[in-house]
Amino acid sequence: MGQIVRRRDGTGEVVMAKLSEEDIRKLLSEPTAARREDVARKVAAVHADGELSDSERRLAEDIFRLMLRDAEVRVRSALAEALKDNPGVPSDVARTLARDVVPVATPILEFSEVLTDEDLIEIVRAQTGAAQEAVARRKTISAELGDTIVRHGAEGAVATVVGNPGAELGEKTLLTAIDRFPASENVQAGVIARPVLPVKVSERLVSVVSDRLRTQLVKRPDVPAGLALDLALAGRERAVIGLVDPSRAEDPDELIDVLYAARRLTPTILFRALCIGDRGFFDRGISRLAGVALMNAQRLIDDPGRKGLERLLQTARIPDALAHAMMTAIDVAREMQYDGRPGDRIRYRSTLIERVLTQVEGIDSDNLDYLISRLASGDRAA
Repeated sequence: MGQIVRRRDGTGEVVMAKLSEEDIRKLLSEPTAARREDVARKVAAVHADGELSDSERRLAEDIFRLMLRDAEVRVRSALAEALKDNPGVPSDVARTLARDVVPVATPILEFSEVLTDEDLIEIVRAQTGAAQEAVARRKTISAELGDTIVRHGAEGAVATVVGNPGAELGEKTLLTAIDRFPASENVQAGVIARPVLPVKVSERLVSVVSDRLRTQLVKRPDVPAGLALDLALAGRERAVIGLVDPSRAEDPDELIDVLYAARRLTPTILFRALCIGDRGFFDRGISRLAGVALMNAQRLIDDPGRKGLERLLQTARIPDALAHAMMTAIDVAREMQYDGRPGDRIRYRSTLIERVLTQVEGIDSDNLDYLISRLASGDRAA
């Protein structure tokens, strides 16, 4: 075998000269790893050009195979980095690099087009952690490979693949991701950011999504209005009945802004907020709908004669039937107090709902079902 090729870069510097077999043996036996790294990069660059004869290409590929056995990780890592974007790399070389230690395998797992789905699926099932995450970062991921990562991957890999817009992930796969890691904000955030979010996935997220991410989910235009309402109230309800630290509860002003911008700040959500004892949310919401400063709205709401409240609800364009229900709920709330005993917030909410149900006529079926379900959940919590 005579030469590989002689090339010059843009500055005229020789980047690859004639190499005899003796030259190759000497280069590969260089005592310094830095020199062998340089050999790896140069031979890889020449191979990638595609200008070699068949014999020269075979020689270059034999050099790759020899370097796969180099004792220095940095040399093998340099080879992998140099070959990651080369579609002409022999499959045995790519597969060997992909099964090496993480610093060597990572660039091949993430970028190499030589690896097949079969190769990648086998690696995901056999490896853990960083190797799985490297596969999950690939530019495109088939449905089968994506499902394998979700079913067999560690949390980091699953969060990475669900957050990868180039991954083809179906409804069942996304549900599996949520079910495997229901408390993972990273997985939830990735799912919420998907280009398309199936309704069943949105429904599952309602019950598990963290308070921090709830507002992000409400912002999505493809989340049905009813689900958005449930999402918005779920976090507020947990704060009202004392299930979350107040310092970690959602900012009601931010949530009001999000709902208003999405045209989801409806009379229904304000009525339901009242019924779970969240006057703060109601006050801010009705203030926004009426275009009245919060302090002024609160003075009108607390007007004992109801005239101020009636005018405020009219200005906010609350339907008459729901306006009457709101006024009754506010009256009931005024008559009640927390008793200071354990669970008093839950009892307060349950009592409030019971009185609203008995004193307000004509509640529509959706709100009636909602209040009954909240009453039932309060009973279980207490």
